[in-house]
Amino acid sequence: MADTFGPVGPMRDGEADDRVAGANRDAEASRKEPIRVLVVDDHALFRRGLEIVLAAEEDIQVVGEAGDGAEAVEKAADLLPDIVLMDVRMPRRGGIEACTAIKEVAPSAKIIMLTISDEEADLYDAIKAGATGYLLKEISTDEVATAIRAVADGQSQISPSMASKLLTEFKSMIQRTDERRLVPAPRLTDRELEVLKLVATGMNNRDIAKELFISENTVKNHVRNILEKLQLHSRMEAVVYAMREKILEIR
Repeated sequence: MADTFGPVGPMRDGEADDRVAGANRDAEASRKEPIRVLVVDDHALFRRGLEIVLAAEEDIQVVGEAGDGAEAVEKAADLLPDIVLMDVRMPRRGGIEACTAIKEVAPSAKIIMLTISDEEADLYDAIKAGATGYLLKEISTDEVATAIRAVADGQSQISPSMASKLLTEFKSMIQRTDERRLVPAPRLTDRELEVLKLVATGMNNRDIAKELFISENTVKNHVRNILEKLQLHSRMEAVVYAMREKILEIR
């Protein structure tokens, strides 16, 4: 895990103020409730490894574990976790099927798929089922904790190696679908379209704010308005919808 302690030595001009501000932010963060995580994987050793890694994070608490999708749904209904960290392919009930069921019994839970599967179909199906993140198990332990925090904060997380596959899947979906719209697509403002295009490239709110020279809070407001207009629940759903309805085209 990354060392969280600062350097020891004489402080430069302004460094004291920076440290005070950092201490205030840390104190504020420490007052928040920990992020409650349910770990789901059919390999007990992998589940145990994740629990050990996440136990070192003060703001993350593993509240339960499950060995397959069926057990995951039961545990999610009972524990109501903030985050479900779940494999895609498991016995009895797979992660994607379980994802849909978990969204019904624990609507506030956000689901991150942590898997060895780099199949485009699994990625797309996971997003359709309501997953907010899709990460390959090749990522570092630090990145797992970072992803959990980001998703808990309303971000979507996808492994970089899967991002291009996601966009390819979106484009293929457009090419092979000839369904007519039953209702006109809600009209997004020019700024909302700009934000949605950047969301589609995998940018987080902070990067979008820098790109458009606006505040991060303004970006959050735009994302919220986009989801409300499209009557969707996540950033990834918004991108899928936009691609399907040809509101947004990625070349």
